[in-house]
Order: sequence, then structure tokens, then C-alpha cells
Amino acid sequence: MTYDIAVIGGGIVGLSFAMHASQTFPGLRLVVLEKEAGLARHQTGHNSGVIHSGVYYKPGSMKARLCVAGAREMVEFCSTHAIPHEVCGKLIVATNPEEASRLDALLARGIENGLTGVRLLSRDEMLEFEPHVGGVRAMHVPSTGITDYAAVTAKYADIATRNGTEVKTGAAVIGFRPSGSAPDSLVVQTAAGEFSARYVVNCAGLYSDRVARLAGDDPGMIVVPFRGEYYDLAPARHSLVRNLIYPVPDPRYPFLGVHFTRRIHGKIDAGPNAVLAFRREGYRFRNFKLGEAIELLSDAGFRAMSRIHWKNGLQEFRRSLRKKEFVRSCQRLLPEVRMEDMTRGGSGVRAQAVAPDGSLVDDFRFVARERFLHVLNVPSPAATASLPIGREILKMVPAEILKN
Repeated sequence: MTYDIAVIGGGIVGLSFAMHASQTFPGLRLVVLEKEAGLARHQTGHNSGVIHSGVYYKPGSMKARLCVAGAREMVEFCSTHAIPHEVCGKLIVATNPEEASRLDALLARGIENGLTGVRLLSRDEMLEFEPHVGGVRAMHVPSTGITDYAAVTAKYADIATRNGTEVKTGAAVIGFRPSGSAPDSLVVQTAAGEFSARYVVNCAGLYSDRVARLAGDDPGMIVVPFRGEYYDLAPARHSLVRNLIYPVPDPRYPFLGVHFTRRIHGKIDAGPNAVLAFRREGYRFRNFKLGEAIELLSDAGFRAMSRIHWKNGLQEFRRSLRKKEFVRSCQRLLPEVRMEDMTRGGSGVRAQAVAPDGSLVDDFRFVARERFLHVLNVPSPAATASLPIGREILKMVPAEILKN
């Protein structure tokens, strides 16, 4: 059979698109190709579970627009489908006068992005929300929440398959070739066999740029994997954190810095730091893949980025290797936390797109080609924004493909 659309990647973005496409165009023949034995095994299944508010992102950017809309939709979706979630709010905490001054601009940005209820707090007001927090000033963001994004993805897949979408696991893409029997389609070659499709949507996450190159397209960027490492707060010390405690972000970097997150299933973790991984799915320090490391180190964009950010990168590595440094970062937000309160927890890998000049690609990036749509940069807050992202992708698919 020739499918109308083959979706590469069984994470939250690919399955949101498949769900929307199958609901909007019931006769569409869709297949989702996932290289792992199950869905949501990488970025989706290793993230913080936070429903982000959209306070950080540049006004007018796709990130800002889709995150704010997506947060509202995510809460509604979870409520409709009985997926565990909670709108608990968070504090963004300034620990010195320089950070405190940046909160004014952050408040203005949140209001411009359409958030309601955001407000600045004095030291005494902060303690009403988080009695153990450090800092001199804070911003309260009431619309931030928490959920289980693996459960959300499973529901997307359930809705899509009930609408006729096929999901194939163990189907790592290894190439593409023209279809001899159907000139208006191509063949996706995978570890699970070949699949003929009229159009391909590349939602391969950490490997999205590689899939684009397999298709013969230049993505104009390289995906650089950054490992985020977490520590778990001891259950006996959970009383130190009520909800979510974040630092004031550094506008030069896309990473939010070490923060405390209450998870939907009861854990409280601290992190992540952001260290370069030498394997795209390198969840531990010892994970290394020679070919991927050489590819990364030989890329001009990566080398340019390294020249710009090497000092920050060394600080992140030091914090990764020395627990004392990590705990010291935590104590800026939560002075009472101690070394013995923290044990190493899980980790995730963020797919960060880097341009040839070394700049970090900030906004979401989609690149359309003749028979392909490459979803090349959808890091956080992609899980929060996954419902409107799925619709945005659907708008980019050529009309003749949808009219099957």
C-alpha cells in the first residue's frame, strides 16, 4: 500500500500531527515510523513534565504564540482524557540585585505574550508561596503546571490509531529511494521494511537533521545534543518545595538553569545542568559514539558555537562532575538543601539546533521540500505546545496530499 503521509518519529510532536491529520482528514492513509520498540522513548519521555506558561519567549515568536496557546489546550486535553495534571504555578526567583532588575523585563514580556495573573513579589510575599526559598525578589506565574507527557503521547497515539493511523515500531529509517511503481510517491527504507508514501513529515527529533540529509536536503544547521542531568530530592526533604522554583534565566542562553520541579507522580527533582553529549542519545556521561562525536567536532557551526560559549560549557561540565558544585547552584534558590539530601536521578537530552555561524537557533524551525517537511528545531516548550504544533505542521502539508 502507498500511504499518503509517512511520519518519522513516535514522539509527542509526530503523534500530535498524526492525531490532528487523522481527525481532520478521516480518509488519509497515515503511518508513523518509530525506530524504538515503543513510543516517547527519547525527548518526550525524558523531559520535566512541566506545562510551560510561555513567559520566557520572545513576543511574536512561534515559541511564544504556540506555548501560550498550547498550555491552555494541554490542561483541557488532560482534563478531557483523565491524564494526571495540575496547574500549580511557579516562582521565578532573583537571588541578587542584577537578576531582580531583569524581572521587570520578564514581567513585561509575560504580559505581552498574553499571560494573566503574573506579578512581582517582595521577599515576604515570596515566602507565602515557598517558605524555604532564598532570593530577594520573585515573579509568580500561576498558569504553569505539571503532567505526564508520555501518557499524553500515548493518548495521541490511541486517538490516531482509532482513526486509522498505523504505528510501526522498530522502524529506524535508513534511506529513501524513488518508487518505480508510483511516480508520485517515494519509498522510505527502514529496519522494518519499506514503506511507500506520497509525502514524508520528518519529526525525528535528535536525528531530524540526519534524516533531512538522508532525503538529500540541506537542513542548514546541525543538531547538538545537550544532556540535562537531574538530582532527586530525598522524600524526607520534600517539604522544602511546594511546587516549582526557577531561577531568572540568562538571556544569552536557551537553557533555564538549575531549578526545582515537583513531578506529577510525587517526586521532586533538581536540575538540569546542560552538558555537551558525545552521543545523540547519550543519557549518561559514559555514553559515547565515535561517528557522532566526529560529526559534531568537525562541524563548522559547532566549532563556532564552542568558541563563543566555551566558558559556560566548562562550568556546566564542572557542575556535572562535582556534586558539590551542583548543590551549591541549588542552594542559591533553596539555602536549606544539603549534600545528603540529593541523589543522582534521571537525565534527558535536548536537541539544540546550531546554525553554521555558531548561533543557537532559538525559535521552532520547519523546512518544506518537494516531498518532505522537516521539523528541525522543536525543543522545549514543544511538549507543552504539541497540540498547536501538530496543527501548524498540518497547515504546511500540500493540499494535494490531503485530498486523497
